[in-house]
Amino acid sequence: MQEIGRRLQRSASTISRELKSNTAPHERGHYDTPLAHARARARGTRPGRSGLATDPALSAVVQTRLEEEWSPEQIAAHLRREFPGKPSWHLCHETIYQALYRGARGGLSRQLTKRLRTGRSLRKRRRRPDQRRTRYLVPHQQIGHRPAIVTDRSRLGDWEGDLVVGPMSRSAVATLVDRRSRLLVLVHLPDGHRSDQLVTALEAALAPMPATKRLTLTWDQGSEMARHEEVARLFGEGVYFATAGCPWMRGTNENMNGLVRQYLPKGTDLRAYDAAALAVIAAKLNSRPRKILDWKTPAEVFNLAR
Repeated sequence: MQEIGRRLQRSASTISRELKSNTAPHERGHYDTPLAHARARARGTRPGRSGLATDPALSAVVQTRLEEEWSPEQIAAHLRREFPGKPSWHLCHETIYQALYRGARGGLSRQLTKRLRTGRSLRKRRRRPDQRRTRYLVPHQQIGHRPAIVTDRSRLGDWEGDLVVGPMSRSAVATLVDRRSRLLVLVHLPDGHRSDQLVTALEAALAPMPATKRLTLTWDQGSEMARHEEVARLFGEGVYFATAGCPWMRGTNENMNGLVRQYLPKGTDLRAYDAAALAVIAAKLNSRPRKILDWKTPAEVFNLAR
């Protein structure tokens, strides 16, 4: 018991109590690990009072920072830096989140959730990427099956796509970016962004483009691509999907969406922009010299490169 305590950095008496509590007589005095684990989990689910609920001074400090719109992570770091001699004040940021969402029982007012960057009054449940259900009836190709040449950016015609969405998802514009030239195509979606509407809009937008410059498309796993097999007909080497929850796999498109937001700010009803207005915006971005293109414009590279 002393050696176990030394290795676990616990007192030998703690080990002794644990063995006495969870040794099953019918097992000839052997420590019952499943029983011990079950009892530990049961004890862990018992409701307890947060340190914020029992320490008014600490609660006041945290509340002040929340009212100043600090994030819980910033507050946790602040407490460690400003109060090094008070280890009981060294909270984890998750403790602050839980106290907020538990309300009075947690020691903080739920009204302070409005000061968080998300502004949510309830926590949003998130699934792990590998536990998310597929959105599509027809099997889709993951990004790992994309031709290796796409990664090299050595040719034109490999596109990344996504939607820029307006308030409450009531309006949207599709963005397509060529990986090599960074050429942007903005696709007008006047009637909505259901999968059938997206297919129709993409067909109209890409029809004038030579097939040699429509090779692959990489998109995220949004419901708007439920008819991806129809979209794939527009691209000679198919449509591929980034892993759920991994937008950086379409980094070129994500960066371009940030540039597009200069002209289509968040909170704007995108139905106010017709196809002509979107073409003007795309032309502006395609005529800007880019450092990554050796100060050529996307339009130059897309039209001149082979």
